[in-house]
Amino acid sequence: MIDGGRPAAGQTKRYALKRGAILDAAARHFNARGIRGTALNDVGGSVGLMPNSITYYYRRKEDLAAACYVSTIAWHEALLAETAALADPAERLSEFLAAYFRDLAAIEIGARAPQVRLTDMRALPEPQSAAVYAAYNAFFRQARAAFFPEAAFPGLDRDALRARTHLVVSVVHTVRAWIDRYEAADYPRVGARIADLLLHGLASPESRWSGDAPDPITAQGDPTEPFLRAATALINEEGYPGASVEKISARLSVTKGSFYHHNDNKDDLIAQCFARTFAILRREQEAAEAAGGTGWARITACARALMRHQVSEGGPLLRCTAVGALPDTLRAEIPLTMRRLWERLAFPIGDGIADGSIRAVDPSIAAQVVSSMIDAASDLDRWCDVAGADAAEIFVRPLFMGIHAAAD
Repeated sequence: MIDGGRPAAGQTKRYALKRGAILDAAARHFNARGIRGTALNDVGGSVGLMPNSITYYYRRKEDLAAACYVSTIAWHEALLAETAALADPAERLSEFLAAYFRDLAAIEIGARAPQVRLTDMRALPEPQSAAVYAAYNAFFRQARAAFFPEAAFPGLDRDALRARTHLVVSVVHTVRAWIDRYEAADYPRVGARIADLLLHGLASPESRWSGDAPDPITAQGDPTEPFLRAATALINEEGYPGASVEKISARLSVTKGSFYHHNDNKDDLIAQCFARTFAILRREQEAAEAAGGTGWARITACARALMRHQVSEGGPLLRCTAVGALPDTLRAEIPLTMRRLWERLAFPIGDGIADGSIRAVDPSIAAQVVSSMIDAASDLDRWCDVAGADAAEIFVRPLFMGIHAAAD
């Protein structure tokens, strides 16, 4: 069983209600502190259970987290099901987003049970992660069939369709990291603007897509760089807890002694990983600004350069979701810096609207959507076979030209 509790046949109504209350409380705790920062007794105390009594319902924290994730995935599937009667993929996407933001608003005001964010799934160990990822993969296939049916896009191969599905789904998931800056009553308006961005892109009628981008710059001669790349990749794959000293060392085929020769401790290394990601974001943003040109030219050049970095030997960047499971010593400044750097993308977008190279969109929301795309590129290879040379074409171009735009 995923949840580690008693068989369904043995459940009483009272037992089922208590389990539901536990799931709701757990979602709130996991959203606030991540799996690593939440204890079973924290959740039990929220629903009036004595210490250790929660194990009667969920034996392990990981079982409880898995049950939360499966419940949230089922919620996404139910929203997809609401679009089944619509024949047009664009209408299905618009309706799905409308329903999603409707429910997020209801969750925010307490009119609907909370849902755990899916961004911390990588922190789940086996065997719980296997069941959760099986459920997520099933949802992903349903989303691809709904938004990008092969018959409707004969010019796109399956890798391109999977890449576009990953883009849409990633934007949906990442929304929950920044939607709280808006009033709940405005969530539907945010959803409508995201739907417009996804379906119609950012380009004005006069703007054209260019695949040109400089090769990514990687650090040379820094003995800690291999450790930073390995730790970054492991955090993206397995969350902060999964990036252990043992796993980082094993990935580099070095001893733990070699690790501590170059690094004082794991937390210092993680802080350096964030500093490295921030430096890369600043460098590429500033390079695009220095090159000049229209707002369209600058934002697309920055996006292409960061995309190529993500799939290069020097990649990936740390995902924005990595901030959710940080230790307390790193939780203050790092999330704020990450947010500021992604919000800088609104400047070239706003300039592009002013100079006519970008159509009229909400610059702040557009910056979040572009950052979600770049962020999601770190695990694009999980969904499709993509080389660095065409990564921008199959993943960046659809966002800027429109998610259903034909390939050149």
